[in-house]
Parts: sequence; C-alpha cells; structure tokens
Amino acid sequence: MGSLIALGNKKALDLEDVPQLYKDDSVVGAFASLKERIESDGGSVSEVTAFKLAKALFFTAWKEILLTAFLALSYTAASYVGPYLIDSFVQCLSGQGDYRNQGYVLASVFLVGKIVECITQRQWFFKLQQIGMRMRAAVVAMIYNKGLSLSCQSKQGQTSGEIINIMTVDAERIGDFAWYMHDPWLVILQVSLALFILYRNLGLASIATLIATIVVMLLNFPLGRLQEGYQDKLMKSKDKRMKATSEILRNMRILKLQAWEMKFLSKIIELRKTEAGWLKRYVYSSALISFVFWGAPTFVSVITFGTCMLMGIPLESGKILSALATFRVLQEPIYNLPDTISMLVQMKVSVDRIVAFLRLDDLPDDVVKRLPREASDTAIEIVDGSFSWDSSSPNPTLRDVNLKVDRGMKVAVCGTVGSGKSSLLSCILGEVPKISGTIGLCGSRAYVSQSPWIQSGKIQDNILFGQEMDKEKYDRVLEACALKKDLELFSFGDQTGIGERGINLSGGQKQRIQIARALYQDADIYLFDDPFSAVDAHTGSHLFKEVLLGHLSSKTVVYVTHQVEFLPVADLILVLKDGRITQAGKYSDILNSGSDFMELVGAHKAALSAIDSKASESENGSTVSKENGDMSNSNGIEQKGQLVQEEEREKGRVGFSVYWQYLTTAYGGALAPLAVLAHSMFQILQIGSNYWMAWATPVSADEEPPVPPMTLIAVYVVLAVASSLCILGRSTILAAIAYKTATLLFNKMHMSIFRAPMSFFDSTPSGRILNRASTDQSAVDQQIPYQLGATAFSIIQLLGIIAVMSQVAWQQYYIPAARELSRLIGVCKAPVIQHFAETISGTSTIRSFDQQPRFKETSMKLTDAYSRPKFHTAGAMEWLCVRLDFFSSITFAFSLFFLISFPGIDPSLAGLAVTYGLNLNMIQAWVIWNICNLENKIISVERILQYISIPSEPPLVIEESKPDPSWPSHGEVVIDGLQVRYAPHLPLVLRGLTCTFEGGKKTGIVGRTGSGKSTLIQTLFRIVDPTAGRITIDGVDISSIGLHDLRSRLSIIPQDPTMFEGTVRSNLDPLEEYSDEQIWEALDKCQLGDEVRKKEKKLDSAVTENGENWSMGQRQLVCLGRVLLKKSKVLVLDEATASVDTATDNLIQQTLRQHFFDCTVITIAHRITSVLDSDMVLLLSHGLIEEYDTPARLLENKSSSFAQLVAEYSERSKEQY
Repeated sequence: MGSLIALGNKKALDLEDVPQLYKDDSVVGAFASLKERIESDGGSVSEVTAFKLAKALFFTAWKEILLTAFLALSYTAASYVGPYLIDSFVQCLSGQGDYRNQGYVLASVFLVGKIVECITQRQWFFKLQQIGMRMRAAVVAMIYNKGLSLSCQSKQGQTSGEIINIMTVDAERIGDFAWYMHDPWLVILQVSLALFILYRNLGLASIATLIATIVVMLLNFPLGRLQEGYQDKLMKSKDKRMKATSEILRNMRILKLQAWEMKFLSKIIELRKTEAGWLKRYVYSSALISFVFWGAPTFVSVITFGTCMLMGIPLESGKILSALATFRVLQEPIYNLPDTISMLVQMKVSVDRIVAFLRLDDLPDDVVKRLPREASDTAIEIVDGSFSWDSSSPNPTLRDVNLKVDRGMKVAVCGTVGSGKSSLLSCILGEVPKISGTIGLCGSRAYVSQSPWIQSGKIQDNILFGQEMDKEKYDRVLEACALKKDLELFSFGDQTGIGERGINLSGGQKQRIQIARALYQDADIYLFDDPFSAVDAHTGSHLFKEVLLGHLSSKTVVYVTHQVEFLPVADLILVLKDGRITQAGKYSDILNSGSDFMELVGAHKAALSAIDSKASESENGSTVSKENGDMSNSNGIEQKGQLVQEEEREKGRVGFSVYWQYLTTAYGGALAPLAVLAHSMFQILQIGSNYWMAWATPVSADEEPPVPPMTLIAVYVVLAVASSLCILGRSTILAAIAYKTATLLFNKMHMSIFRAPMSFFDSTPSGRILNRASTDQSAVDQQIPYQLGATAFSIIQLLGIIAVMSQVAWQQYYIPAARELSRLIGVCKAPVIQHFAETISGTSTIRSFDQQPRFKETSMKLTDAYSRPKFHTAGAMEWLCVRLDFFSSITFAFSLFFLISFPGIDPSLAGLAVTYGLNLNMIQAWVIWNICNLENKIISVERILQYISIPSEPPLVIEESKPDPSWPSHGEVVIDGLQVRYAPHLPLVLRGLTCTFEGGKKTGIVGRTGSGKSTLIQTLFRIVDPTAGRITIDGVDISSIGLHDLRSRLSIIPQDPTMFEGTVRSNLDPLEEYSDEQIWEALDKCQLGDEVRKKEKKLDSAVTENGENWSMGQRQLVCLGRVLLKKSKVLVLDEATASVDTATDNLIQQTLRQHFFDCTVITIAHRITSVLDSDMVLLLSHGLIEEYDTPARLLENKSSSFAQLVAEYSERSKEQY
C-alpha cells in the first residue's frame, strides 16, 4: 500500500496505477467457486433459494470468515483489559498497591492490550472488506449471466431498469453486509464479558445492568422491523422511478420534438414524491433509533448505580470508574446493534430480490433441435409448430406452421403489419416459447434484427463481434454492405467510437453495420428481419444484390421484406396473415392462387404505374441545372474528436464549495449549527456527569463520602436525562436536513437534465445519467447526512477527549490517494451498468450468434476494473488506521507512566483520565475514518452538482414574443441561407440552404444517406440551432419564440416509432388534452381502432416498455394517430413508411391526403413512390440543394439526379434478378 499512497501524493491516480487483483479476489475465481457450490448443493442456479444462496456465499470464503472470527474474538478480549484493571490502578495510585512497582506492571499490561487490540481490529476489518468484495463480484457475474439467458416472457415482467437496479444496488448490499457478519455473536460475547467485570466490581447490582441492557436491545426490534418495511417500500418505489427514467432517457428526442418533456418530468417528480415519502419515514425512524442508542450507556449506568444505592453496595471511585469504562465499551455493541439489524434486514431484502430474479424462467434450451450435418439437406424444419409470446393468451402468435427449407434456399417472408413475420424469425432462433410441434436447425446461424442493436465501442468491434480479424474477408464484407464510403467520411474510419445505441450513425448506417456483422460471422443460416427498409432505394438494391445474391449465394437465407421487388428471386415465398402461413411457393405459382399476396403485389404495381404516368406527362419542361457539391462530411457528428468523451471526474481535493453547497441547500443551512450545538451540549453533559461520579465518591471504603448518596444519584440522573434530550434533538435536526437536501438536489438535477439540449443526450451514455440518478442519489438520500453528522460529532468527541496533533500529518499524506481511488470507483461503475443494459437490450442478437461466453467475459473484466480501486481504498484506509492506532497507544502508555512517576495527583481524577484515554484510539480512528469516508461519499454530491450545472436549452416559453394562438395559420416555411453544424468544432452539415415550402403544399425531400435530410428537420424543430441564416414560418422567425410554443405547433412522425410504457390512451395523448371520442376517432382514422377494440381493456390496454408488445408497423400507426389528434398546420414525415408494407404504406398516404389536404407536409422519403405525388421535390446532396422543382419537370429532364433515382427504382422493380 505504501508505494501506491506515495504515488497518490505526487499525482492524481489513474486506473493504470492501481495494481491488479490477486486471483482469488478477481471475479473469475470467485464466480466459479460460487457456481460450483450452488450446483453441488443440488439444482441449477434457477432453482436457488435464499438459504442456498446465502450458504453458497458463506462457503466461497469460509477460510477467511473463520480467520476474521478469530481476530474479532481476540479484539474483544483485548478491549476489556482496560476496564478490568482500572480499579487496581486507582488503588495503586492512592498508595494501596499490592506490591512494589505494581503501577509500571499495570501500565505495561495496558499497552500490550492496546497494541493487540489495534492489530487484530485492522486485520479483521480489512479481511472483511475483501470477503465482501469477492461476494459482490460473484453475485454480479451471476446476475449478468442470468440476464443473458432470460426468456422473453420473464423479460416482459422485469424491465431493464429493475434488472439494472438489482445489479447495482442489491449486489452492492451483499458486499456491504460482510462488515456486519460477525456482529450478531460478538454482541453476546461483549455483553457477557462486561457483566463479568461489573460483577467483580459491584456484585449483584450487575444483574440490574443485565436487565437494563436487555431492555435496550429489545426496544430495538420493533424499531428495526419498522425500518425494514420502509426500506423495502423505498426500494420498490425507487425501481419504479428508475424504470421510468431509463425509458425517458432513451426516448428523449421524441419528447423534445413533441414538447412533452416537462410532462414526463412531472411524472418522475411524482414517482419521486412517493419514494420521498418512504424516505422521510425512513430517516425519522433512524433518528429515533439513534436516540435509543446514544442514550443507552447513560440509561444503563443510572440503573446500575441506583441499584447499588438501594442494595447498599458501597461505591468507591475506582469501582465506579471501572464500571463507567465498561459501559463505554458496552456502548459499542449496543450502538452497532441497530446498524447490524438494519443491515441484516437490507441483506435479506436484497437476497430475496436477487433470488427472485435468478429464479425467473430461462429460455428453454430444447426448443430448437440441432440436426446433424451429414444426415440430410434440410437446413430448417418446423413441423406443426405453434408458438406464443404470451403463454396465457388463448390465441397463439403463430400457429400450424409447417416449413421445410433446404440448404442454400432463399426464403422470402411477407405479409401485412402485425401478421407475425418477425415472430417467425424469432421462432427459428428459439426465442418464442413453443406450445407444440418441433423445430430443427442444421448449422450455425446469424440474425439481423429489424431495429438495429449496436454496441457502444468501435465500428470495427461491432463488425468483428468477437471474431479474429481477417483483412481480406473484412474488406469483402465492407464492400458488400456499401460501408466503404461511409467509413471514409469518419475521421477515424472503422476506429470511430459509436455512441450508445449507435446514436451518431444514421438509421441506414446502423442497419448496414448489422448486416456486415452477420456476414462476417460466416454462418450457415442467415435470418434477415427487413433490413432493407431503413436504407434508400439505391443502397437497398445494392445490398440485395451484393449480400443476398452475391456474398450469400450458397447459404440458406430467410428474409422478411416489405419490398415486393425483392420477391421474385426467392426459391420460396411465405405469405403470413394473422399468425398463419396462408400461401407458400414460388412467385409465379402464388401470384395466381390467392388474394393475400395479390393485395401486396397489386399495391406495388399501382405505385409503379404512377411513376410511368408522371414521366409521360412531362414532355415539355425546362431543364434544371445540376450543381455538383464537393464531398463533405456525411453525418455531422463524426468529427476530429470522438463523440462520446471519457466520463469526466474532478481531480484533486473536493472543493470546500461542495460541502458548503450541500450544507446550505436545506433551509439556507440554518439547521446545521443547531445540530452541532446539540451534540456539543451532549458531550459536555456526559463528561460532567462522569466527573461528578468520580469526584463525589470516596477512593476507598473507609473514607467519608463528600456528598450524601441521594444527592449523588439525583445529580447524576439530571445530567443523564439532559444529555439524552440533546441527542434526540440532534437526531431529529439531522433527519430534517437529510430529507430536505436530498429532495432539493433531486429536483434540481432532474430539472437541469430535462432542460439539457439534445446534444447532451447524444454524447452522454444513459448509463452515466442513470448512475447519477440511482447510486449517487442513494448516497445523498441515505448515507451522506449521517456521514456528515458522524464526522462532526466524532470531531467534537475527540476535542472532548484530547486533540492529538501529529496525526494530521499522516492524514494529509493519505487523503490524496484515497480520494482519487474513490473517484475511480465512481467512474468504473458506469461501464458495468452500461454493458449490462446493452446486453439486456440485445439478448436475442447475442444468443443468435452464440456469443454469450464472450459477453460474460467482458462483463467480468469490467467488474474487476471496478473492484480494483475499491479493494485498494479499503487497503489505504487500514494503512492509515494502523499508524494512527499505534501512535495513540504509545501516547496513552506515556501518560500512564507519567501518572505513576509523579504521585500527588488526585487518584480519582487520574482514574477518570485513564477511562477517557482508553477510548482515545477508538475515537481517533473513528474521526479519521469518518473524515475519509465523508470525503469519499461527498463525491456523489459533487457528481450531482456537476449535472445541476449543465447548460440548458433556450427557454420553453418567451412571454414577450408568444405567437398568436392560431399560428401557423397558413404554414409557409421559408428557409434563408441556413447553415448548421452539430458542435463548434465540427464541419457544417447544411451549407447554406435557401428555399420556400409553400403553405398547404406537399414537399418531398430526397437524397442519399447523410446528405443532411434529417438535420434539416432537426433545425426546423430547433433540436439544433442554426449557425447562420434563419427559418420563418408564416413570417415568425422560429428562433425568436419559445421552444414549447414552436414544437407544440408542429407535428412529426419520427423515423423510429416510439411508444412508452403505459396505456394506449397515455401513448396517444400524454398531456391529457383530448376526450375519448377524439382518441377513438383518431384510432379509426389510422386503422388501429379494430385492433384496440379487440383488447379487453380498450383504451386502457397495457403497453410494455418501448411498446415491445406491438409490432413495428403498429407502433408507426400509433405515431400517425398522435399526429391526427394534434392537427397541426405543418406536418413532417421522417421516413415514416420505412417499416410497413406497401399496402399499409398506401393506406397511410391516403389518410394523410384526406386529413391534411390543406397543410404543409414535408416528407423525407426512401421510397421514391411516396414523393412522386408531392407538389415539389427537394433533392439534397452533401448539405446543398441540388434540385428543387415539381416532380413532373424533374422527370422530364432525363439528366436530373431525381430522374436517375426514379429510373433506378423502376428498373430495379421490373427487373427479375
């Protein structure tokens, strides 16, 4: 430890400076032995009970546990040497020693006792922390592995927020519990030793002491139970809040676009109110408990001395001092009892929660049979399969599925929205619970999901996905996925860091990276869930040719698609409707055999004929000049620096301002001095009462007492009662400060997060924000106020004894290292949480690639990185304490020799000094421990304050310039010289656009991926503010009005359809502005009315997290419903038709034409057909306007880029590959 602390004194420590862990302490060793234990105990992890888990945890570290038990035992024995010998010491000083030099012998015994006490205690504490760390790591690994194997059903019952809480909070609890492991039996031992000493001094009066002690301990149990209830409720309400927070952070962009963020903030504040209600009860019940404990020694001593009076046992100062010293030592076990009890309680709650999680159903391994390679040519075979996501619902998701796919076949799956296409692929992966039938697979598989799952990290790591790098193959894959060009645009190429969930990539890029990941795995069977819809027409056909027909020509491929032009190539087409395969066969066979397929194809044909008719109308038009923009950066967020920066941590001392802000948050800090005053009074009264007892009693039995016995006891009682009242006052004040401060900090932090600009969310992984909202907020709720209190009080106590000066030097030397270690703990915790959160959202992808072992390994590495600074913090603490303890023991011994060598000091006062001196090292260590711990914990406040000061967006409402209530009445959008960049150090994304979207006209915006289409829309909603130029709507400059005024008057159907947990009603109308009739009307218009009427709860039907229980297409329709309710004059469609089939697409277009005929509609489209019937087409290229005219005019000029795009699309559709 010495060298690490010395280094910490020279510079701020980084993770590299912290030594690696010994193999038994690292998670790999710990987890293996824990798992082995549980399995040898009979049964797998998912059958574990709370008792079995506790037993297994004990056996993973039983050697260390027994060693610490022995250390604790010797510590307890040594701590009673002092009280036992005080009486003889006083006698000896008053000249009644048993033999010569007895004083020196006693002093030496005192010293030896102290030193033993010091060494055993430090070793014992250190070993306990080590055990705790091991257990925590092993449990975290277990939870992580469980998260990987959960079935989808269990996952719906547990949202990711709850699961993450189990990993962060509950596993942490298990580690903390190790501290308290030996306390229950130590209490009994300590009490019995104390009684033995009292009996030797005071005879039968010690029986009274026993009774008093038991009464105090019993008082504790009802209080402990009360607190357990509160703790449990507190955790439950915290889960709810974390779940809501994580969902809101994920969908912040939508909330900002719809101007809903304040409504959702108030939801979180509501949830926090319930949580705070429990918190308040919890802190006040803690105050009561602490009153009982501080009052305990005084109460016990009053009873004991009273009994002596009544029984006529003579009180001599030596015996009284011995008794007082004993009560002091006794104070510790009694004082720790509530902690121990509440810790046992918390541990039990946590173990129960962890066990409940570990017992959830896993995905059954036997759903999919692996067929041997040699036996046949079959790649996939399903016989009479029925599958259901929800085993309780009467109608299964898929039924009567019979399917046989030979090796190397291409199978296309099509059907309308919600017909079960994605579920069919999930079945083949074995993700959907099977009701009946069999599935067989031959070979390895790769899967590309519909909504891309991208890990944060480098692009290259996402593509390799754990495989070795093979340059040639890697280049072929990039080529096939058309990623070469995109990578050239990133300044770091494939080493570019991707933000959380691929935030800095466009939808098409994410999809292509997913496809590249699948290709690189080189599997036998490929499952594609409509990956072509997120990319533009040109890229789509390129991907289809290169990937499906080129790269994968010899593999088995099953692809879901909405694009009819991809169907003719397939060897087998499956048409799904309502969970059944209604038609199957080749394109030409089924074209004539049934209606379902005809509908899909018919819709497509209609769209194509529209193109031909447009082209023929335009024979006499003007030509449009074509400018070529030079290549610029594609997607403004890739820059000369990475997007996601390292998490910031402050370096150096925690500023005084942090403490000051913390103290003055509640009631302007008025209560803090009161608490200190109350404690000082308590200390003075306590010393006074002990001094009174020592002075007012005779040294030996044959002297005359200075005051009559009744007066002696009466004064003592008065002093004792007064000191107890001071404690009650102090505890209550502390609780009030704690509660108020926690609430204020919470509200300020959340207000500032919700008002932060979008760029903050893009560059901050939600794990970091969640970490502030859970771990750091917990510390502020439950730990810091007590830590602050304890520090202040222990310092007062130390002053009440003596101030040992030179310890300050050690401490100054130690603190820099400890503080940085503690900050590292905070920074290393977020990656563990984030990795876990990512894993949970991508389980099906990870499982389909059979990559579970690799992810488990990564998680273990991250856990160890978190354990390292934690372990060394514990080491540093003990390093300091050992030095201090030795120092104070020597001071104490020195003063004893001094007392013996200079007779003539009043023996009873000398005795009193020794009584207090015995406690010196304990209190001094306690002070240091508290100061350091406080430094470590206050960092949570520092991290919260960091987030309170995020710069916020422009104001939501500007009173001076509120737009007219009817604005925008006409809907004319004028863009003038618009230039936009995402951050000051990034290149421009839009490089000077000027054009006008006329009111009530439909404008289509087209352009290749990365040409700035989405950026234009974001600027319209002021998610990013323009660098130069301006946008006006009906003559109002959008930069001059409040954000809410702007955003609530515009409508958007975003690219990723989002639904929130709640009901159908709350999803359509979160602000509760519309009546049920209006909502039903909107549902009917967007074709969801019947679907919702089918459900039993109608508008109150549940929507799970992220809307998982609705299909992609249905979610898209819900977004359409929101827009229909809002009826704005300006409507923006951001590729809204990307995840629906052509028939539904036509339906959406029709609805829009019908209900928005007089509105300005701006569409960003991938499907050329959706812009053909617009009034104007705007073609963007690299942030500049390349063409802006009516579609007919553009088509007529065969050399225009638009004409080329259309030609490409119709070519591709007519072409039979």
